[in-house]
Amino acid sequence: MADNNTEAIHSGFWANLFKSPTEKANLEKSLLAIPPFKSLSKRDLEILSNIIHNRSYIAGEYIFYQGDPGIGLYIIREGEVTIQRDEDNKTLSLATFKKGDFFGELALVDGEKRSASALANTDVRLAVIFKPDLDEFIEKYPKKGIKILHGISHIITVRLRHLNEQYYTLQKKYQEIQSGSEYGT
Repeated sequence: MADNNTEAIHSGFWANLFKSPTEKANLEKSLLAIPPFKSLSKRDLEILSNIIHNRSYIAGEYIFYQGDPGIGLYIIREGEVTIQRDEDNKTLSLATFKKGDFFGELALVDGEKRSASALANTDVRLAVIFKPDLDEFIEKYPKKGIKILHGISHIITVRLRHLNEQYYTLQKKYQEIQSGSEYGT
């Protein structure tokens, strides 16, 4: 849903570095491809499936808005979702996710407000794990919970390292530009 006030930017934080197999419609296989759940057994996944909710959105519908409380992790079963941020009367498109991708995982850790909005580009089917349900799951099954939290930590550290590399590259380019302008080039 791009308009004249929408810009696309590419941020390392929003890059889906953990793409799950898009050809597999089976939720279990999708879960196993996502770091928080990849070390769980088939039995663990069966138990976890009891807290997974299915949601559907039509094209153009917001899944959540920037500033909303972060309440869950979303896994795309079908369709396409854009993550976008509104700032200074402009909408910046941060990422586009498709079948097998996931977003919203930070909400499972901190429950803070959403830093961006999620918009359904097409009709979308999502599997959702809400933070209160996951918290209860972790309390009931602490060993499984540690595996899930370790997986979430892995996502955060990989994305942070990727973002650090992008920051370093930008700083280096900025310094090159500054050096060039000092010499009148």
